[in-house]
Amino acid sequence: MGPAPRCQRAAPGSSGRGGAPRPACAMDLSVGYLARGRTLVTRRMMAQPDSDLEEDALKKDLKFYFMNPCEKYRARRQIPWKLGLQILKIVMVTTQLILFGLSNQLVVSFKEENTIAFKHLFLKGYSGVDEDDYSCSVYTQQDVYDSIFFAINQYRQLKTISLGTLGYEQDEDDVSGLQICKQQYKKGTMLPSNDSLNIDIAIETDCIHLEPQMLATTRSGDLKMINSSFFNFEFYRLIQVEISFQLKGIDLQTIHARELPDCYAFQNTITFNNRAHSGKVKIYFDSDADIQECKDWHISGSIVQKNTQYILVFDGFVIVSCFASLILCTRSIVLALKLQKRFVNFFLEKYKRHVCHADRLEFINGWYVLVIISDVMTIIGSIMKMEIKAKVLILTMQASLPKVLRFCCCAGMIYLGYTFCGWIVLGPYHEKFEDLNTVAECLFSLVNGDDMFATFAQIQQKSTLVWLFSRLYLYSFISLFIYMILSLFIALITDSYDTIKKYQQNGFPVTDLHEFLKECSSTDYSKEPQASMPFICCCRRRGSDDNLILIN
Repeated sequence: MGPAPRCQRAAPGSSGRGGAPRPACAMDLSVGYLARGRTLVTRRMMAQPDSDLEEDALKKDLKFYFMNPCEKYRARRQIPWKLGLQILKIVMVTTQLILFGLSNQLVVSFKEENTIAFKHLFLKGYSGVDEDDYSCSVYTQQDVYDSIFFAINQYRQLKTISLGTLGYEQDEDDVSGLQICKQQYKKGTMLPSNDSLNIDIAIETDCIHLEPQMLATTRSGDLKMINSSFFNFEFYRLIQVEISFQLKGIDLQTIHARELPDCYAFQNTITFNNRAHSGKVKIYFDSDADIQECKDWHISGSIVQKNTQYILVFDGFVIVSCFASLILCTRSIVLALKLQKRFVNFFLEKYKRHVCHADRLEFINGWYVLVIISDVMTIIGSIMKMEIKAKVLILTMQASLPKVLRFCCCAGMIYLGYTFCGWIVLGPYHEKFEDLNTVAECLFSLVNGDDMFATFAQIQQKSTLVWLFSRLYLYSFISLFIYMILSLFIALITDSYDTIKKYQQNGFPVTDLHEFLKECSSTDYSKEPQASMPFICCCRRRGSDDNLILIN
């Protein structure tokens, strides 16, 4: 380095502090020293290893990843759009479920009221209350004949006596009519007085078909004479008599709910059961209702059509929201896996050891997985719905209370899901699942061990699929809540007590990931100065938060 430049005297009139003359080169020297210092800092930064820069960047990314939405908002003023979308989606899906449940409740009430009406119409002497699992019973041969011909006669004059919107089932130009079948042992003789029995246990079935046109012109007595061989029952051989017929009906009450009416096909079966041969014939009435599309209808006024269009638009908006949530949550999981891979590779290269499994799981947010599954199911359900149309004691309590609250929220969501599922799926088949309030009370009773057998026994065995679903639904709910959730609820408090007692003696453990994040210095995440805007009260920065480790 050459000699320092020699200073020249300043021009007349220029002076330093106190009037003393100041050299003209003083400013040049200051600028030179500043430039020389800046060069030295730049060289030191260039001399910093790339691994240190990579470590700082990784710590910064990790620290930001484990922040909650409020902390991310304070760090970067990044509005939690994903959280807002989830809240909006919960509101919309809950509204969608309530609307669908109310609509389904109309269907359930229509089916149930028609079944009651059918029993009063076609069962002679029906009291209005079923006897055990069957509707009513008879004890004499004449009562059996009277009950059979009473049902036939009521079917014949249905249009003149029924209060409902009912009609005969018609397939194009052919009316299906009424079918009577009897099952009996093939042959045999029985003499109870001599304790003798000779019977062939092979079962034979014989049926006759009666059309409404023929019934309209034939009296009951003539009908018995025409089919005398069929109606001549040998009761010691008779197993059962089954009367089956189909009816059509239209549900007009949906119009008052501003929905399009539904057309129904009722498959009704009256069974006279004599299998026990005990002198008591049990009469069963079974009615299955299928919703069918009305072929030709016209409703004056546009309120119903507009309401249906609004619901379809709302369902479409739910699908779009769930699809956006699905994309955002999938993107978050992919980014988390990439960040996990960076952390694992860096830890392996620098410290020569693998990251433990628990630290790896820290990157996988289970809520995202559940949200993705929920979004997929909601999208599928919404599409199906649209197709159908056209939920130390003080320290122990202090530590366990947040866990208990989170646990209760999670268990409450599961309970709400079971409630909606039972209301919508099992409502048509069980009186305890007819409305939302009754379902919640029924499930709460099951959790407390009340009325379990009655709930299982009252599920109608009309459909094997419904019966299997009801068993899976009830078994899974009872097992989940009684054996797991209630036990976990108690275990949370006891575990918190044991954990705190142990940690107070031995100190709180720190994992590799937490230790790595502790080394991260305070970092400014803001990209540019922004004016503070009141987003959420909990997102406002507090001075006491500066020394906290921002991890979940």
